[in-house]
Amino acid sequence: MFVEKEESSGASHDNEKGIASAANIIPGNDRYHFDQSDLDRVQRRLKQRHVQMIAIAGTIGTGLFLGSGSALHGAGPLGALFAYGLVGTVAYSSLCSIGEMTALAPISGTFPHFAARWVQPSFGAAVGWNYFYAQGITVPVEITAATILITYWDDEHKHQAGYTAVLCFLVCLINIFGVRYFGESEFIFSIIKLTLITGLILCGLIIDLGGGPDHRRLGFTYWKHPGAFNGPGLVKSKSTDHFLGWVAVLVQAGFSFQGMELVAIAASETENPRRNISKAVRRVFWRIVIFYILGILITGMLVPYDDPNLLNGSGTASQSPYVIAIRRAGIHTLPSIINAAIFTSAFSAGNSFLFCSSRILYGLSIRGQAPRIFSYCTKNGLPIVAVLCTCCFSLLSFMNVSSGAAKVFNWFVNLSTTAGFFTWWSINITYIRFWQGHKAQGIDRSLLPYWNPLQPGLAIWGVFWTSIFILVNGYQVFFVWNTQNFLTAYINTPIFFGLWIGWTLYMRTPFWRAHEMDFVTGIPSIEETETPEEPPRNLGEKIFNIVF
Repeated sequence: MFVEKEESSGASHDNEKGIASAANIIPGNDRYHFDQSDLDRVQRRLKQRHVQMIAIAGTIGTGLFLGSGSALHGAGPLGALFAYGLVGTVAYSSLCSIGEMTALAPISGTFPHFAARWVQPSFGAAVGWNYFYAQGITVPVEITAATILITYWDDEHKHQAGYTAVLCFLVCLINIFGVRYFGESEFIFSIIKLTLITGLILCGLIIDLGGGPDHRRLGFTYWKHPGAFNGPGLVKSKSTDHFLGWVAVLVQAGFSFQGMELVAIAASETENPRRNISKAVRRVFWRIVIFYILGILITGMLVPYDDPNLLNGSGTASQSPYVIAIRRAGIHTLPSIINAAIFTSAFSAGNSFLFCSSRILYGLSIRGQAPRIFSYCTKNGLPIVAVLCTCCFSLLSFMNVSSGAAKVFNWFVNLSTTAGFFTWWSINITYIRFWQGHKAQGIDRSLLPYWNPLQPGLAIWGVFWTSIFILVNGYQVFFVWNTQNFLTAYINTPIFFGLWIGWTLYMRTPFWRAHEMDFVTGIPSIEETETPEEPPRNLGEKIFNIVF
């Protein structure tokens, strides 16, 4: 089954390339599909500025801007801060893991293919189909969120079907035009999102320090009254209830962070992918600290967790803690501007999730784990069939036009809630095997364009906590039983393992041993993907390199 290219105790290193060359390779055949570079027709059209902005804000959507309110209500300001801080470390571990693997292999298929290559082919198939489904179903979720945000100005809901149709058409059109248009649109949307979140943090800090029209200094008043922690009221013990509130917000915070792996999915369509992806991953730590951790800290200082407006259920900017604080401070112009910016965030997130889902389907197809038709590309490198198939998910957003179908739609959406945690779990599992393979074959990871000295500790941390997130996702049903909620919280677990076990039994694929892993076949060299980096020639270029 395996062919050993060299009978050596370790591996040879190509210092000129900067990447270690493994001793063991698996010859290309139809069973494993490791060497499918001849079928890969996508083109590298994403530039450095596109990648960096996508990495910083590509999938920031309504979860960060509106979901922080329910997080604040669920666990209190300090409980929410602890929850976002912990989930932030798990997200960081997953990004570091996928960043290192992508630095070695910036190819189509990304982490599902890495799972197939370094864990087991059937594991990769399960990871890929799980991610395709999860990202695909999130497209109509974000379109629906964007439609609801429009009702901030049109509260009669008379034109909801029309708004939905327009948004579906635009999201699909951007992706059909190709990766260059996707990159430009996300560059613009990301600037809007970063401007919004930065402006909200600054505005919130000014209001908290008494700089608003009412000149009321808040400080940490709401951390004392009504308190720093809150709970769902499921048990009599106050400390236990606060802990359960924190657990609930852990899961919710996870949803806000998910999608950060987009930058790795785009690697096969990125110019100088190893350099640009490495730079993006190194900066993700500051993105988490500034936009998520600092953002939730300011949120907890502005509004008490028992404010009824946090849970008004409007789905518009009116339930954002920042808007609530801004209105209370006597500022009347900003809420509409904020709602417009959050609308672009929802649209952008839907656009990004459609891109992710289509590229995963394309990667599965060229690796023989999806019908071959989905690998068809246009002459400009667009996997058009995969894109059109994924566009069909957007039509599910019309289910929200009918009150009866909306319930079914929400049920389907909830089915995919744990799929994102399975993605992080599988990325970290794959990285641990990747690390073991390098160690067994004597390959020096420090020769990679990106590597993290904290590994494999980060990956182990990620596996542990994502396992916990999956287990506690629907814990509330065990206090007040609801069969539907139980199914929607946990049905993705048997679906994932069913795909994995079923594919294993059907294809009889092996688990790779560490010394048998293939780190060579079908992976382009640095010379094939990278161009020499030119030093900045003037002040403008120096600033550009710092920002992007």
